[in-house]
Amino acid sequence: MVSVIIPVYNGEKTIQATIASVQQQTFNDIEIIIINDGSTDKTVEIIHQIQDKRIKIFHYENAGLSASRNRGITQASSDLVAFIDADDLWIPDKLASQLQALENHPDADIAYSWTDYIDAAGNFHKSGRRINANGNIYQQLLLGNILENGSNPLIRKWVFEQVGGFDESLTAAEDWDMYLRLAANYQFVCTQKVGVLYRVTANSMSTNLIHQEQASVTVINRAFNHPVAMQLQSLKKQSLANIYKYLLFRCLEIEPKHRDGKLAGKYLWQFIKHDVDRHQQIRIILIAFLQILFPQIYSYGKHLINRKSPYYGV
Repeated sequence: MVSVIIPVYNGEKTIQATIASVQQQTFNDIEIIIINDGSTDKTVEIIHQIQDKRIKIFHYENAGLSASRNRGITQASSDLVAFIDADDLWIPDKLASQLQALENHPDADIAYSWTDYIDAAGNFHKSGRRINANGNIYQQLLLGNILENGSNPLIRKWVFEQVGGFDESLTAAEDWDMYLRLAANYQFVCTQKVGVLYRVTANSMSTNLIHQEQASVTVINRAFNHPVAMQLQSLKKQSLANIYKYLLFRCLEIEPKHRDGKLAGKYLWQFIKHDVDRHQQIRIILIAFLQILFPQIYSYGKHLINRKSPYYGV
């Protein structure tokens, strides 16, 4: 049996579709643990309308995503746990393929899938990265979150006894932090199949990018201070360059009237400062300025970045 943990805060627009994607899994020996993180909209009402004996809902005061995931782990009764955020979807054979991967690779304790991206309406937006890393993937994770999101892995529950829960002090990048801590001790296996549909929503708040920057830099510094990373210090500059490239393009995706130009400039400079690939620097600088001057051709520029760099992300 698998314990599926769904943290939700004010998810009335998407929670029904998310639960349905879990109910429709071809592997159905599951319990569905919903952690209501103090929702004030119709989320709870919608959940109660769903008839499924596998659903268990627990109510708490609002404490954030990490706390909700940790609460879900505490409530889980099975040996395997999977998380899905309340606005994402799973492909029907997501759990089945991950279970098969763990069965085929008994040394692995975490199975992950590939991700595609959908828009707010649930329409296809873009393909995610197709990185196939197995075994000890700590080095790959140092350069970026190759699992891409928190709705991805299937994890043996007992590993949390050693690595602890999600860091509740982080306001972002808490899933990347967890995967790094897991990778320092345990092996991963990839299903080489898309299992997650990650919902991309418009974000016009520069303050959210600032929080993500702070959390990501904290995660990077912590990871490179781990004993496992002592021989990998040469990768730190590129890890920082990758996160600032990601933040730069997230900033440029904000509508011009809401965009913080100084923040975009800061992220561009930090990318140039840390990146070790001079050819990539020239390409990123050109695309960044093209987006500022000619926003209509940005979609093509973003396509080039995604094609050239496996650590760009969304």
